[in-house]
Amino acid sequence: MANIAAQRIKREFKEVIKSEEVAKCAIRLELIGDSFTELRGEIGGPPDTPYEGGLFVLEIKIPETYPFNPPKVRFVTKIWHPNISSVTGAICLDILKDQWAAAMTLRTVLLSLQALMASPEPDDPQDAVVAKQFKENEEMFRLTARYWTSEYAGGPNQNQDFQRKVQRLIDMGIESDRACVALSAYNWDLERATEQLFS
Repeated sequence: MANIAAQRIKREFKEVIKSEEVAKCAIRLELIGDSFTELRGEIGGPPDTPYEGGLFVLEIKIPETYPFNPPKVRFVTKIWHPNISSVTGAICLDILKDQWAAAMTLRTVLLSLQALMASPEPDDPQDAVVAKQFKENEEMFRLTARYWTSEYAGGPNQNQDFQRKVQRLIDMGIESDRACVALSAYNWDLERATEQLFS
């Protein structure tokens, strides 16, 4: 890997480790191997959001052209959010695309993602289904996002009703992630989700 990028990442790594957000367990960064090209990020779900109490893992790949090009980042932990794909974890965030600046750091990226979790942008969605739900039924969006946080990110608030519906679909032979996605997309309407899965 280009030396500049590796030195820069080492410096940034230290910056994250020393930051006050790490002290509050809000963000973390780990190296995968020793090449500085692959990192694992962690973000704590922001307070007063449906993601509160969850821990979200990120895959971070550093290009050789870093810091002149942004890192490639995606959510490994499944999340229900208008700007993050519920299927692939791809993220729609301007600083990871055309608004990146070489002065930005991995700490900036982690904090920006945390800010995005706290204030979704449904008009610039990565996941149209989630964005539609957010705009049409925000309460249902919050319940669903909270359920995904407890299901995939170790968050609190287990929703017994949602849990039962997922179990019903699992009993019919549907894999649990697919059941969760279908129910979430149909506002937890078991009949409609079942129709969609078996049509």
